[in-house]
Amino acid sequence: MQVNAKFRLQLLVQNGLFVVLLVALAALAAYFAQDYRVVQDITQNGRNTLSQQARDVLQKLAEPVKVTIYATKQDARGDLRKQLRDFFQPYQRVRADLAVTFVDPREEPKLAQAAGVRVAGEAIVEYGDKKEHLTVYNEQSFINTLMRLMRAGDRLVMALEGHGERKLNGAANHDLGEFGKQLNAKGFKTNSLNLATAQEVPANANLLLIANPQVDLQAAEVQKIRQFVSTGGNLLWLIDQEPLRGLQPLAEELGLVLGPGTVVDPDATRVNASPAVAIGAGYARHPITDNFNLNTVFPFARQIGFNEGRDWRVTRLIDVAPRGWVEMGKLDDKIVFDKARDVPGPITIALALERAVNDRPQRVVVVGNGNFLANQFLSNGGNLDLGVNMVNWLSGDEALITLQPRANIDGSLDLGRTSQYFLLFGYFVFLPLAFAAIGVLIWWRRRKA
Repeated sequence: MQVNAKFRLQLLVQNGLFVVLLVALAALAAYFAQDYRVVQDITQNGRNTLSQQARDVLQKLAEPVKVTIYATKQDARGDLRKQLRDFFQPYQRVRADLAVTFVDPREEPKLAQAAGVRVAGEAIVEYGDKKEHLTVYNEQSFINTLMRLMRAGDRLVMALEGHGERKLNGAANHDLGEFGKQLNAKGFKTNSLNLATAQEVPANANLLLIANPQVDLQAAEVQKIRQFVSTGGNLLWLIDQEPLRGLQPLAEELGLVLGPGTVVDPDATRVNASPAVAIGAGYARHPITDNFNLNTVFPFARQIGFNEGRDWRVTRLIDVAPRGWVEMGKLDDKIVFDKARDVPGPITIALALERAVNDRPQRVVVVGNGNFLANQFLSNGGNLDLGVNMVNWLSGDEALITLQPRANIDGSLDLGRTSQYFLLFGYFVFLPLAFAAIGVLIWWRRRKA
């Protein structure tokens, strides 16, 4: 075939046109990639995809959000800035007005000091004229931070005192000090209330906490509590096995039925706990417990019932001991069910009550156990999350119900002994030998050719 100048020109034009089209196609793909991005989460439980609750919260933002992260360019944990930038990208895809900026605390120490930054990687989240610090980076922490910034006004939790109650700022094992710290960290203000000296429960209190008084309340104190409830005040009442200490009129007003005995849960022995520890795993459909799938622990719980026909809408919030009972006798080493006097499970130990007072919603939560929020047991299972959910609902912040972090179901690969040996010999023995054999075979054929 004779190649002349005309043919060479045609080839040159064709090749040039192909190169131009290829470059144009690559440029076009790069242009569209800036505006259109396809992201697919292949994790088993979609942990890299925002939950619908998180999306709903982001859509409710009325103003832009500014996140300032104080992180060095080089960190012992690797490229911390890249990790945090990747964390916020899913949120920025939903909200384009969520701005993330970085400040190096080494280069700008005065800025970090003025912002109150204490640890590397700490962020300041600003919304409107409010700001909060963020140190834990997961969906739960960030979304709850946004919800606290969106919340209008303060939320005040008043804890009854003066009668030996569990203190919301106490350090003893039976006190609720750690729970109080968690409430403060989540944007609540807590204070104590002694009705022997106070004229009434403050009108700005979002809820009143009563946690197991040890001595009798005076009739005037009980009347102040009843007045607070009758006018629409919200109440969290933790009732242990002790007597009500003068609060029987309040129980009657709420329609509560409080019997004797202690809940016995044989399933607790499976987790090396005493049968007197009730394991909470059965929850009602309610804003407090929707999507709540953590086990909770209630040591020495009591049954909580209610009278029908009241103006309250009542939800049996937590049932425990499906194979247990309410023990009416002493708790000893030989606890057995007595059909004649014991009450078979499941046992309701928590109620949520609702009604409308003067066209305003009123909410009450009664739990037959105060130990579950005590310092000694707060860290067990989902006790803290459940307590925070109760306070959020009572305060009218059901949208702030705790988001539970999703576990890394597919975060690890467990191989049996046979699979491990197969991979070991396959990659380090069989494959090298196979490649060597193929090389020898090719060399032999070329030599004979």
